[in-house]
Amino acid sequence: MNVTNYGQLLGLAWPEIIVTVTALLVVAADLTFFRKSRIRIRFAAAAAIGSIGCAVAILKLLLASTQATVLDGVLVANPLTHLVQIALLTLTIVTLLLSVDSTFTEHVSEFVLLLLLATVGMMFLVGSQDLLVIFISLELLSLSLYILAGFDKRSPRSSEAALKYFLFGGMSAAFMLFGFSLLYGFSNSTSLTHIASAIHGQPLSPLLIIAIVMTVIGFGFKVAAAPFHFWAPDVYQGAPLPSAAFIASGSKVASFFIFFQVLVLGFAGAEGSATLFHFQSGWVPVLVVVAVVSMLLGNLVAIVQSSLRRLLAYSAVAHAGYMLLAYVTHTQQSLAALLYYVATYSLATLGVLGVLAVTEKQLGNDKISDLAGLSRRAPFISFCLAIFLLSLAGIPPLSGFFAKFLLFTAVLAASPGSKLLLWLVIVAIAMSAVSLFYYLRVLKSVYVADPAAEISEIRSPILVQVVVGLLAGGVVLLGCAPDLLLAQILKVIHASGL
Repeated sequence: MNVTNYGQLLGLAWPEIIVTVTALLVVAADLTFFRKSRIRIRFAAAAAIGSIGCAVAILKLLLASTQATVLDGVLVANPLTHLVQIALLTLTIVTLLLSVDSTFTEHVSEFVLLLLLATVGMMFLVGSQDLLVIFISLELLSLSLYILAGFDKRSPRSSEAALKYFLFGGMSAAFMLFGFSLLYGFSNSTSLTHIASAIHGQPLSPLLIIAIVMTVIGFGFKVAAAPFHFWAPDVYQGAPLPSAAFIASGSKVASFFIFFQVLVLGFAGAEGSATLFHFQSGWVPVLVVVAVVSMLLGNLVAIVQSSLRRLLAYSAVAHAGYMLLAYVTHTQQSLAALLYYVATYSLATLGVLGVLAVTEKQLGNDKISDLAGLSRRAPFISFCLAIFLLSLAGIPPLSGFFAKFLLFTAVLAASPGSKLLLWLVIVAIAMSAVSLFYYLRVLKSVYVADPAAEISEIRSPILVQVVVGLLAGGVVLLGCAPDLLLAQILKVIHASGL
């Protein structure tokens, strides 16, 4: 259905409007009713209001049955975009719940406001196929994340992380905008489908190659792929924990999805090839190089990290490399594998950071060595931490194993000639084996090493235990019964005609 009036447009944007109104209600309630309350009460109230608003938006998306396109892709509503938006709202709710016991700021309403505005940016981002709206949505998301990263004014690391994030983000935005301007010059349109029509069947000109490279650089920053990852370790380590959790989960889901859309829809006909004996210029060879570099650098540098947050950052770089393999084949199967992978990866990463929310508060830091003996001090969250780390390593029967299996299968099933892409899968499997070493090193500290000081029980809030337990249960459930999510993903992909 093509939207022809503002009433229909407003109807399509109801979920985003609901989240925006919720953000304003959080500010009004905090400044009116909870202004003199304790910080924990203010965080709890803000998280409750924000979670209810996100839940209402999810309900609206579940009830939506209309497929519509506004102005050649300015706003797109279909089952696939709705499913991704539901995932983003769910991750936002989890982040809000993990922030309830935070004490890093007195500006509670402003923090939750920025978190919800970033969510609105992500929702518009995944629901558009127009370069202009994509860029504006990315900037709304990015500007919110820059501030969230530096929200702990008492921490020099937080300020440093925000500054680095902002500087690298500004440069990446410049690269991306330059690439988008070249694409507009080729097609005289900002619609991805019109751009694809303009470049389809045409030989790759130097300007088109530059546009491809600039676009990959811009999105490479957003997904923390090497060598555009330099912001990630400092942001993961210095940002307040709820901010780091949101950056490591929700923003990754939105960025990987829209990156796939831009390349597959906008650069259709300029794919090229990177198989072992058949190399052809296009965006696929560029992504293959980025993927391999990300897998190698992320896993090898993670080995020497002493900070669990920094280890997660370099692990994220490695996982970005794995996920970029889905772009090489750009099929329905690979898109389904990508969405399943990024969703389950986000759950596991949120879980690790949820455990850190407890340990950092009582231990004072995130050093792996200080987790020694954690299994005797906090058995439940230690068990959950083991589930999350083993899932990230790809150990069966957890969801991380099936995510990698599904992704590698999609690459090998690609035509022409699955054997020609076998080398990529071999590199990915080898690097997965390397990742197992540093994940097990953390678990060795938790379960085997003796604590340096006298053992004292670590008490974790009931809400955090519930959230972490549900995340761990989700990781196990989606590993043992992957069709619960995968079947739904494949269904919406077919229904959306992709």
